[in-house]
Amino acid sequence: MKNTPIQRRLIDEAIEEFQIANFAKATIREVKAIAERAETASGVEFIKMEMGVPGLPPSAVGVEAEVKALRQGVASLYPDINGLPELKREASRFIKAFIDTDLSPEGCVPVAGSMQGTFTSFLTCCQCDERKDTILFIDPGFPVQKQQLVVMGHKYETFDVYHYRGEKLREKLESYFRQGNIAAIVYSNPNNPSWICLSDEELRIIGELATRYDAIVLEDLAYFAMDFRQDLGQPFQPPFQPTVARYADHYVLLISGSKAFSYAGQRIGVSCISDKLYHRAYPGLTRRYGGGTFGTVFIHRVLYALSSGTSHSAQFAMAAMLKAANDGEYRFLDEIRVYGERARRLKAIFLRHGFHIVYDKDLDQPVGDGFYFTIGYPGLTGGELARELMYYGVSAISLETTGSDQDGLRACTSFIKEHQYDQLDERLAIFAENNPIK
Repeated sequence: MKNTPIQRRLIDEAIEEFQIANFAKATIREVKAIAERAETASGVEFIKMEMGVPGLPPSAVGVEAEVKALRQGVASLYPDINGLPELKREASRFIKAFIDTDLSPEGCVPVAGSMQGTFTSFLTCCQCDERKDTILFIDPGFPVQKQQLVVMGHKYETFDVYHYRGEKLREKLESYFRQGNIAAIVYSNPNNPSWICLSDEELRIIGELATRYDAIVLEDLAYFAMDFRQDLGQPFQPPFQPTVARYADHYVLLISGSKAFSYAGQRIGVSCISDKLYHRAYPGLTRRYGGGTFGTVFIHRVLYALSSGTSHSAQFAMAAMLKAANDGEYRFLDEIRVYGERARRLKAIFLRHGFHIVYDKDLDQPVGDGFYFTIGYPGLTGGELARELMYYGVSAISLETTGSDQDGLRACTSFIKEHQYDQLDERLAIFAENNPIK
């Protein structure tokens, strides 16, 4: 057996120190910390694919607008909890321009990133009807969203969509909805981590069933329009970002500045509440707060209790980025398309050395290339593979942490540098030699 690039004891000692009994359940932050410790101790550069953090410069449009706002003194002022009026207007326009859906500015609410948007949504949804106390996840998904529900003490159900694509999704979803306890359903599209994209037919099924069983749909658009197999970046022109909004009345669209605009550090996003949901009164909310609609409770009760509004200057940045995109002056997808090219090159290297793509199909099409992809290796579970690759200076997270039932890893393309493609090729050649496929 050839020596691994990282001494095994360095990884083993770090895992033992973190008291991780099952590496399949290691969190993103734990994997990152172990990789950094081993990198420092060994002097060997890690190929880091565990963190879903943008690896590109922030939007210049946003930076200029935020700097200008700061110089004008907005840092000393609390922002309006409802949000900057120009941000609300441009968010409404953005939804029309790129999703082809009408949604009033009133319901476009700035939040400290989509994570605060989902936290606020989960809290509000679970208070609408005391009989409905459970959130349903179409997995795989973002692990921290489940952690949010654990923090709240709320219940959730989950299933891996791998075997339930197309019309098969209907019966699977209805088996949960029939129980009568589902307050809301949440999924990401494109999906973190598999990068599958729910089809129009599947979104119709979700919308129809959510309407029939009176559940709220939370559509996480953190990777907005990043299905690079088609050009979704032309404002007010088809094709548009697919959405459940065409098939449901009660939904929240969670739009993030983090990935599409590489603006993650300023924690800015917009939770866009449909007009009918915004103005709907629920008995549970009335009992708890003495009145109000879903939208007013979301903003003035729940969100206000979490913070006194979203970063004032970041709202100016988000407004400027949305406006420039709406006006066709800022082709934001052109700046981030590099993620798709990275995924294409990385997949080719993994496949060359005996790996396979776990979530490889979008119905009858190959899955697209984007921010994430999934890999597996014959004979190794996800946890075993994640740990074994650490010895080769490659860090990624087990799919088990994302709610997936499949063996494998989530790999992120964002931090890959040009010289690391050759590094990865060399290291995986050693990996394949040390781990022959039986």
